[in-house]
Amino acid sequence: MRARLSAVVVLLLALAGAGGTALAQGAACAKADFEAVVNAAGAALRDLTQQNLPVLQGKLRQLKDKRSWSNDEFQKQADPVVRDETVAGYDKRSEELVTRITGGSGRSEAEPAPDCAVLTGLQGDLKLLVETQQAKWSHMLAKVEKELAK
Repeated sequence: MRARLSAVVVLLLALAGAGGTALAQGAACAKADFEAVVNAAGAALRDLTQQNLPVLQGKLRQLKDKRSWSNDEFQKQADPVVRDETVAGYDKRSEELVTRITGGSGRSEAEPAPDCAVLTGLQGDLKLLVETQQAKWSHMLAKVEKELAK
């Protein structure tokens, strides 16, 4: 699964790099270009969740068992482990990126064709969104590991 995630991230990076070059040279872009970028980023985000959520849940169960928490205690005690100022910062950044991403449709009322400059910005924002979510997962997993080591 890690290989699949890496392949998607490489694809995103390639799209961002190649897209920027091609668009800078004046190549036309189409609706399909926007769809491809969004689909690749969506796949990368889904892969991140599929890869990391079971690991995080397993580590949290280990922590619950190690600390002998009841289900109620687990809810109260585990929350600060996976929700802190750093996670809040990642969430805020992700929300900002999603707002920017969903705000740019690639078309304006006066333009019949998609705006290639918007596509370049979209590629960059989606790449940042994937990187932000990866950093968030890494941070949460590291925090749980640290708690398990205590």
